[in-house]
Amino acid sequence: MSYSLLAKRLRLPLGFLLAGAYLVLARPSANGLLVGGAIALVGVLVRAWASGHIMKNDRLATGGPYAHTRNPLYFGSFLISAGFAVAAHWALLLVVAGFFALIYVPTMQRERANIAGRFPEAYAAYARNVPMFVPRLTPWRPADATATTGFSRALYMKHGEWKAALGFLAALLVLALKLQWSW
Repeated sequence: MSYSLLAKRLRLPLGFLLAGAYLVLARPSANGLLVGGAIALVGVLVRAWASGHIMKNDRLATGGPYAHTRNPLYFGSFLISAGFAVAAHWALLLVVAGFFALIYVPTMQRERANIAGRFPEAYAAYARNVPMFVPRLTPWRPADATATTGFSRALYMKHGEWKAALGFLAALLVLALKLQWSW
C-alpha cells in the first residue's frame, strides 16, 4: 500500500483520535480561546463556502473559494485545527502543521492526479494559476469562463458540512466549560 493511500485511510481516524485527546487534555486560556475560536470560525466558514461550490467528479470547481485555492476544504480544516490549537497553546500549531504535512499533503497530491485525469485541459490551466493550499488573495478567472455558479445551499446540505459547524460549536462549548470550571 502506498503512503498516499495509508494517509487517506488514517486521515479521519487519526483526526478524531487527536481531537478527542485534545478535548480531554486542553487547558484553554480566555485570550487563547477568543483568538483561536475566531481562527477556527473562519475555517468553518471557508469549509461551508467551499462545500456550496463543489460538485465532486461532475465538474471542475473553479469558482468561489476554488478561485483562491485548489483545496479550500482542507485549508478550512487546517484553520479549524490551527484555531483550536491556539485556543489551548500556540505550540500545538507545530502538531497541527506536522499532521497536515504528513496526512493531508499526500492526500492532496493523490486527489490532484485524480482531478487532472478527469479534467486534463481545464485542470492544467487551473493548477498553473491557483495554489494547491495557501490561498491567493485575488480570485483567478479562466480566460474562457462564461458564467460561474454561485454558492448552493443545496450542495452545502448535500455534503453535510453543517456537521462541521455543529462540531465547532460543541468543541467551543467544551473548551469554554473547561475554562470556566478548570477541569
